[in-house]
Amino acid sequence: MTSLSRELVFLILQFLDEEKFKETVHKLEQESGFFFNMKYFEDQVQAGEWEEVERYLSGFTKVDDNRYSMKIFFEIRKQKYLEALDKQDRARAVEILVKDLKVFSSFNEELFKEITQLLTLDNFRENEQLSKYGDAKSARTIMLVELKKLLEANPLFRDKLTFPAFKASRLRTLINQSLNWQHQLCKNPRPNPDIKTLFVDHTCTPPNGARAPTPSTNPLVGTLPKGAVFPPIATHSPFQPAGASSGSLSGWMANPNPAAPHSAGPVSLAPPPNAAAFLKRPRTPPSNGPAVDYQSADSEHLMKRIRGGQSEEVTYPGPGPTHHLNMYSQDDLPKTLARTLNQGSNVMSMDFHPLQQTTLLVGTNVGDIAIWEVASRERLAYRTFKVWEISACSIPMQAALVKDPAVSVNRCIWSPDGAVLGVAFSKHIVHIYSYTAAGDLRQHLEIDAHTGGVNDIAFSHPTSQLCIITCGDDKTIKVWDAVSGRKQYTFEGHEAPVYSVCPHQKENIQFIFSTAIDGKIKAWLYDLAGSRVDYNAPGLWCTTMAYSADGTRLFSCGTSKDGDSYLVEWNESEGTIKRTYSGFRKRSLGVVQFDTTRNRFLAAGDEFQIKFWDMDNTNILTTIDVEGSSASPRLRFSKDGSLLAVTTNDNGIKILANAEGLRLIRMLESRSFEGSRVPPETMATKTSIVNVMPPAVTAPCSLPGAIERSERLTPAVSMNNFSSIDSSRTPDVKPRLLDEVTDKSKNWKLTEITDLGQCRSLRLPDTMHANKVVRLIYTNSGVAVLALASNALHKLWKWQRSDRNPSGKSTASIPPQMWQPASGIVMNNDIGDTNPEEAAACIALSKNDSYVMSASGGKVSLFNMMTFKVMTTFMPPPPAATFLAFHPQDNNIIAIGMEDSSIQIYNVRVDEVKTKLKGHQKKITGLAFSHVLNVLVSSGADAQLCLWGIDGWEKRKSKVVPVHPGRSSPPVGDTKVQFHNDQIHLLVVHESQLAIYDASKLERLRYWSPHDSLSAPISSAIYSCDSVLVYASFCDGAVGVFDAESLRPHCRIAPSAYSPSVMNSSNAYPLVIASHPSEPNQFALGMTDGGVYVIEPSESEGKWGVGPPPDNGTVGSNPTLSNQGSEPPSR
Repeated sequence: MTSLSRELVFLILQFLDEEKFKETVHKLEQESGFFFNMKYFEDQVQAGEWEEVERYLSGFTKVDDNRYSMKIFFEIRKQKYLEALDKQDRARAVEILVKDLKVFSSFNEELFKEITQLLTLDNFRENEQLSKYGDAKSARTIMLVELKKLLEANPLFRDKLTFPAFKASRLRTLINQSLNWQHQLCKNPRPNPDIKTLFVDHTCTPPNGARAPTPSTNPLVGTLPKGAVFPPIATHSPFQPAGASSGSLSGWMANPNPAAPHSAGPVSLAPPPNAAAFLKRPRTPPSNGPAVDYQSADSEHLMKRIRGGQSEEVTYPGPGPTHHLNMYSQDDLPKTLARTLNQGSNVMSMDFHPLQQTTLLVGTNVGDIAIWEVASRERLAYRTFKVWEISACSIPMQAALVKDPAVSVNRCIWSPDGAVLGVAFSKHIVHIYSYTAAGDLRQHLEIDAHTGGVNDIAFSHPTSQLCIITCGDDKTIKVWDAVSGRKQYTFEGHEAPVYSVCPHQKENIQFIFSTAIDGKIKAWLYDLAGSRVDYNAPGLWCTTMAYSADGTRLFSCGTSKDGDSYLVEWNESEGTIKRTYSGFRKRSLGVVQFDTTRNRFLAAGDEFQIKFWDMDNTNILTTIDVEGSSASPRLRFSKDGSLLAVTTNDNGIKILANAEGLRLIRMLESRSFEGSRVPPETMATKTSIVNVMPPAVTAPCSLPGAIERSERLTPAVSMNNFSSIDSSRTPDVKPRLLDEVTDKSKNWKLTEITDLGQCRSLRLPDTMHANKVVRLIYTNSGVAVLALASNALHKLWKWQRSDRNPSGKSTASIPPQMWQPASGIVMNNDIGDTNPEEAAACIALSKNDSYVMSASGGKVSLFNMMTFKVMTTFMPPPPAATFLAFHPQDNNIIAIGMEDSSIQIYNVRVDEVKTKLKGHQKKITGLAFSHVLNVLVSSGADAQLCLWGIDGWEKRKSKVVPVHPGRSSPPVGDTKVQFHNDQIHLLVVHESQLAIYDASKLERLRYWSPHDSLSAPISSAIYSCDSVLVYASFCDGAVGVFDAESLRPHCRIAPSAYSPSVMNSSNAYPLVIASHPSEPNQFALGMTDGGVYVIEPSESEGKWGVGPPPDNGTVGSNPTLSNQGSEPPSR
């Protein structure tokens, strides 16, 4: 068939689709074999229409065409077989086995036998490799991910997965043009020709000889629709993979594409503007068009959608030409010096603990390792190098140690859960330590891993069992069982020493990238079948590789022998370099090290500086000078990106922090200081909610600048553990201590603030009509307060820089300005047909304060905070949105709580609901993400808490807020949740109680219920910015300040202390409370009478009262404390 004939088929396909001849369209697709409609194929697979699936495929390939095709048909037929078994339809299963799967036995007889044996099981999930099989729907979804990769890799489908780009109704346009041309050729054209057939050429013979209008103004066959292409563009979000095994059954022929692993994961991109690329994989540039920066393309698409015809263009802070909705800015980079640590020898490797954000593992050039708590500058553990069992070492290793006993750490790293750490040394061996909950560092494994140096070490989960991956001078990569130390795989194929390894997973495919010092990059599956790829790294020398935190983008950084350094992003599917980042000096003085953070930034050490890049911009974003740093400093980000460790040339480490990191360090430092003022005997009574690294064994030797464990006080113990304390311990101390505490409790009184002069308060000036304030937040910069009133109107107050207020941050001492743009526009939420006074309002502010999302019973509105203009609206009711929360890793993903009790996970970039979560019975009133636990906690008006995993959005647990003593019926009403700064503990707020939960288990640790002087129902509560205090407002106008650890009250602020007008109004009270983002003692109140107050302690006091002394695990007699309790430890 000629090229024009092929194009005619595409025109016919488009015409048939526009005319809704759906079955005919797909029949022609299959018979012509020109275009494989992935959307149609997905729909048929999801529906389980297996005969149609294979019939459609048969137009493009047969089972034995190639190994890709074989794998495609095998996966489909295997799924059909498993579904028959799951329905207990044995006869059908046998038929599929004999008729459809038998063909594969000639290629893999063992696999066919294993499949056959499934017939003997009552439930095929008893097979270990199929134990995670869910239901048919989820299994089809997972299979589709694999099938799409295979189709894209199959050469028979090349150029068939993308429909050509041409205008809508192209065939109709060509016919129009032909008829116009024929009409112009008429000898006597009529002004209004009557076209009745296309079967013969058009002619007309009008009696008056009038000429017809020109073709441009007289379309003869209907009107041409605008902007459509065939088929209708649909956005496809890659499916979430399940944790399937890559073994012989579920992973047979896994990843047969020798090119590279394919990109996948929780990424959802908007359709590219180029229609020719609408079925391409995310981040894969079209092969038949110009190179496109897909971040920019997506952003342009998004901004066009958001602007919706507006002439004004909204731009967001950030470098480069991209303008997509990304709430990270340069302020998120850790650039402020927070700590200096003195290690005592040259630091070679560092790694932050995956859960404990301020715990740093360090390895040195003399073989030492240390674990530091950077907030308190404490060295938690320290080990010098020694061989644990010399007799078990190989002869070459023993000879190497005798010849040269000097040993350096090449790499040290934490396991994914932080329970194990690994150290790779410059001579032969690897040490694996277990790190216990008590902070004890214990020897676990000593592995004689490689001949020569062990250059890198990593942890991976190719199966359910944790594995260790090492590489070395002997040109090999090896995989070891992390429990037994048994060697599982040896990968050979490099021709030079292997410099680094980078294990990763895409869907259910596990693989390892490795780099050698000859510049070769190879990829390995866990199958001993050899390397799958062979790339050349820029510089052809020492290179390391790393993925972005979400696993979707691959980077490498390396230095050549001549000192030229390269930082690049790879296109995995093609094995090509997508972009090369500029800014390195011509001759680097060492091998440049790099790291990634927040799925947004890259950092590398070069020229005695730290250089930062935005991942989407090849130019340097910014640089910082670190005093005393080496020429090519080593660096490492904490998991959340708030801290950055940088090596110095004086054997030290500088800890840089952003605002969030500084708050965390200050909070932990204050805890340490408060603990140091308590006598050692009483330290055991101090409760601990901050998940600070627990104590470790005393370090065996002293290093400069380190606070050794032997000098530390007795560690803090949680109140939950008092039942396990040995009562025989310190018999001469405890009775006396208890008496002292009891005496102090009797003498202690709750601080009462009742007069205006006892604190600083300011009612913010308001020139608009006052309606009750239903939502209240500070901007993240701390310079403004944003309120949402019950009439759907937003109000913004900004403080200005001045001599009295040089920082420009909010303060109760200086009135702010009620701010509006010059246009005079106001921010009003869409209300539709609802009454906003009765609707549940919700609001969320972007991290860089550039826009705000908000709803008041109508659509969710996205406002520009500079212009107050509506950028877009979405989620029209019903149901109405009732709560908003941003995903911690992807700021384009929003969790939206709904009035109908569901939670919708919405992608704002592509205007698509990814999934719906159902677990509540009433409207959603609270949502909180934890990036440490990787969970979402939801709360509702049903007083229920639900815990959701954010990888697969599965429901893990749910609990009803317990009834506190004195109540007979379960609590009802709005329940709010907020995570502590440690991202593990959770504040739960209900009108009947405040409670602290361990979010990982949804276990209530302690609670407080209203009584005595704080006896009214609770209207709102929130952590202070450092999570040291909890501020709670009450329906009688009072405010309580509580210790966040114990929920013991520090003070009560009466309404007369901040506003006499509240005292004169029986109906006015704080409905919402907000805490300042960087001033822990400042908070704001949103009132039912429409007022907004900013409140701070008096300058003479500087803080909010003093809490009662600890009660040594017993409830004191003080009536103010009698309704505060702790839950018993779980068994």
